[in-house]
Amino acid sequence: MQSQIYRVKGMSCAHCKQAVESALEDVPGVRSALANVETGEVVVESDTPVAVDVIRAAIEEAGYEFVV
Repeated sequence: MQSQIYRVKGMSCAHCKQAVESALEDVPGVRSALANVETGEVVVESDTPVAVDVIRAAIEEAGYEFVV
Protein backbone atom coordinates (compact mmCIF):
# COMPACT_ATOMS: atom_id res chain seq x y z
CA MET A 1 0.00 0.00 0.00
CA GLN A 2 1.19 3.50 -0.90
CA SER A 3 0.74 6.44 1.45
CA GLN A 4 1.27 10.06 0.41
CA ILE A 5 0.76 13.34 2.28
CA TYR A 6 -0.45 16.41 0.40
CA ARG A 7 -1.07 19.99 1.56
CA VAL A 8 -4.47 21.56 0.94
CA LYS A 9 -5.32 25.21 1.44
CA GLY A 10 -8.84 26.41 2.19
CA MET A 11 -10.15 23.73 4.56
CA SER A 12 -11.69 25.37 7.61
CA CYS A 13 -14.40 23.05 8.96
CA ALA A 14 -15.74 19.50 9.13
CA HIS A 15 -17.65 20.03 5.87
CA CYS A 16 -14.40 21.01 4.11
CA LYS A 17 -12.68 17.93 5.51
CA GLN A 18 -15.47 15.68 4.23
CA ALA A 19 -15.53 17.35 0.82
CA VAL A 20 -11.80 16.82 0.28
CA GLU A 21 -11.88 13.24 1.54
CA SER A 22 -14.87 12.35 -0.65
CA ALA A 23 -13.34 13.93 -3.75
CA LEU A 24 -10.12 11.99 -3.27
CA GLU A 25 -11.84 8.71 -2.44
CA ASP A 26 -13.65 8.98 -5.80
CA VAL A 27 -10.29 8.90 -7.61
CA PRO A 28 -9.63 5.47 -9.14
CA GLY A 29 -6.99 3.62 -7.15
CA VAL A 30 -7.41 5.64 -3.93
CA ARG A 31 -8.34 3.43 -1.00
CA SER A 32 -8.75 6.15 1.60
CA ALA A 33 -8.15 9.81 2.29
CA LEU A 34 -7.89 11.40 5.72
CA ALA A 35 -7.81 15.20 5.87
CA ASN A 36 -6.74 17.27 8.86
CA VAL A 37 -8.24 20.78 8.95
CA GLU A 38 -5.78 22.03 11.58
CA THR A 39 -2.63 21.06 9.68
CA GLY A 40 -4.02 21.49 6.17
CA GLU A 41 -2.78 18.04 5.22
CA VAL A 42 -4.45 15.02 3.69
CA VAL A 43 -3.07 11.48 3.79
CA VAL A 44 -3.97 9.47 0.71
CA GLU A 45 -3.59 5.70 0.69
CA SER A 46 -3.69 3.68 -2.51
CA ASP A 47 -2.79 0.22 -3.76
CA THR A 48 -0.65 1.64 -6.56
CA PRO A 49 0.82 5.11 -7.10
CA VAL A 50 -1.71 7.73 -8.19
CA ALA A 51 -0.40 10.61 -10.34
CA VAL A 52 -0.05 13.89 -8.48
CA ASP A 53 -1.89 15.68 -11.30
CA VAL A 54 -4.93 13.47 -10.68
CA ILE A 55 -4.82 14.23 -6.94
CA ARG A 56 -4.43 17.94 -7.66
CA ALA A 57 -7.39 17.93 -10.06
CA ALA A 58 -9.66 16.20 -7.52
CA ILE A 59 -8.74 18.69 -4.79
CA GLU A 60 -9.22 21.70 -7.07
CA GLU A 61 -12.53 20.38 -8.46
CA ALA A 62 -13.73 20.16 -4.85
CA GLY A 63 -12.97 23.89 -4.50
CA TYR A 64 -9.70 23.78 -2.57
CA GLU A 65 -6.12 24.69 -3.37
CA PHE A 66 -3.43 22.04 -3.83
CA VAL A 67 -0.23 23.37 -2.23
CA VAL A 68 3.08 22.33 -3.80
